[in-house]
Amino acid sequence: MTIRNMIRAAALAAMCWTGAAHAGATLDGVKQRGVLACGVNVGIAGFSLPDSQGVWRGMDADLCRAVAAAVLGDPNKVRFVPLTAVQRFTALQSGEIDVLIRQTTLTMTRDTNLGLRMVGVNLYDGHGFMVRRDANVRDLRGMDGMTICLSPGTTNELVTTDAFRAAGLRFTPVLQERMQDNAQALTAGRCDAIGTDATQLAALRSQFARPNDYVILEQRFSKEPYGPVVRREDQEWFDVVRWVLFGLIEAEELGVTSQNAEQLRATSPDPAIRRLLGTVPDLANAIKLQPSWMYDAIRAVGNYGELYERTIGPNTPIGLPRGANDLWTRGGLMYSWPMR
Repeated sequence: MTIRNMIRAAALAAMCWTGAAHAGATLDGVKQRGVLACGVNVGIAGFSLPDSQGVWRGMDADLCRAVAAAVLGDPNKVRFVPLTAVQRFTALQSGEIDVLIRQTTLTMTRDTNLGLRMVGVNLYDGHGFMVRRDANVRDLRGMDGMTICLSPGTTNELVTTDAFRAAGLRFTPVLQERMQDNAQALTAGRCDAIGTDATQLAALRSQFARPNDYVILEQRFSKEPYGPVVRREDQEWFDVVRWVLFGLIEAEELGVTSQNAEQLRATSPDPAIRRLLGTVPDLANAIKLQPSWMYDAIRAVGNYGELYERTIGPNTPIGLPRGANDLWTRGGLMYSWPMR
């Protein structure tokens, strides 16, 4: 299915959807149910991948836990729902999940046509290509005529087509829903390259038996800002998810961590820290949560910097520097709106 057809189908599903669409339904439903249904990738290292004990690990999985901690006071009250790129929007529209936190790029057509709303950016990325090192490819022109593995229903399918067409080059697409299938096809020689976002390429390469045999080309061909997605009709739930994300960024800006949050909550005279950690209830009252909402989230997963470094940072197998995902005060793009 092409991206255009996927958007049309999803938009039709949104118009026909008769689930819990009225304002406040999602927050009330999560509280009554006592568990958050969070849509994640079917399995990608560093983002959402079950470990040997079946526990979901990664940035997206921990963002799900942060929302659960803020709403329910317990980061473990999450039901992870693994979804392919084709399944993800329909699952949210139908009410199967409460929030989608699954490497989903914020685009205008998705934001306006699907009956959904993207709450903010949790990771800045860009489309790239990974090839075998022995192919001696340095740029797009060296990929002319290659067979490229792509996932249908993603922005990457369209970006690859546009990039090759603009350069006057040819390629043969191999479309497979699961990124792990694309990785296996590359290592088995069934495709010459994988086209997807650079962070996903790094995550896939980290799982290879011989990761140094593969190269991620330096050039980026798109802007791919990832963010959580919720249903458009529920502004109250939109606010909750957005401000949990901003709260994690604000915590890093203020130097609040999973380790010092308890002490700062009791002793800090800083008004911004007191508001963030619920010493004063102003912020919690604004979104109908308990005063400890962000304290619970930060204690569960850490601030944004802790989350990044633990899951995909330079000292992990993924090995990604902060770059654009660093705080704005250090040359990055991460910036919380004022929490006051």
